[in-house]
Amino acid sequence: MSVKITVVDAFTDQPFRGNPAAVCVLSEWKPDDWLQSVAAEMNLSETAFLVAGGKGVFHLRWFTPVIEVDLCGHATLASAHLLWTSGVLPGNTQARFDTRSGLLTADRKGDWIELDFPSMPAEEMTPPVGLALAFGGASFRFAGKNATDYLVELETEEQVRKLRPDFALLAGVPMRGVIATARSSSGDYDFVSRFFAPGSGINEDPVTGSAHCCLAPFWAARLGKNDLKAYQASARGGTLILRSDGARVKIRGQAVTMLSGELNA
Repeated sequence: MSVKITVVDAFTDQPFRGNPAAVCVLSEWKPDDWLQSVAAEMNLSETAFLVAGGKGVFHLRWFTPVIEVDLCGHATLASAHLLWTSGVLPGNTQARFDTRSGLLTADRKGDWIELDFPSMPAEEMTPPVGLALAFGGASFRFAGKNATDYLVELETEEQVRKLRPDFALLAGVPMRGVIATARSSSGDYDFVSRFFAPGSGINEDPVTGSAHCCLAPFWAARLGKNDLKAYQASARGGTLILRSDGARVKIRGQAVTMLSGELNA
């Protein structure tokens, strides 16, 4: 029996921008090796799988082409977008997801979708030697890590945009990925960032919602304000509206359905 699958560009209001995620709504769970094989076949940074649970909650899992991950922002946003646009959920109903990172929610806010995610601040630390070498010997204004990622602050937005990492070295860093960030040099955004995770099968992720669970509290403290506008400066690029709210981070983005099809497997 065929299974429907949809590709959604997340954190953008334009096709071919933001971060594409595949979303697959299943009637029941299939074996883990099937889920991983589909994610490898789609070859996007994340493929999301959903199964309806009780009381309007959907069980949600995320896979890169090589591993299952604990938290993903853009594929959660894409999942909520699909549930609403396909009519599975009424447009005024909150999308609720049971995940490895607990209960996550998504709400429509006009043309935007607002995710409620856990705050994951970074603690300052001395970066491993391989991290600086992977960034061409760059000096960091700040280096820290949380449970999943390293965070490094560079001096300027230009430095972030011009990074050409050594992915082989980065793949040896024992974390999910590395976030590079700097204060924005324009008045359009508060800060910019990029996210690299070759060890997780993604050299550079176009727009990473979960990384902003770390970035939002970091920049809220740096800039002295809780409401922030961010840009992830990958080749595709994406805009995020953030609110750092104690133990939670509110992440707003937009989404565009790109294609729908069927898996004959």
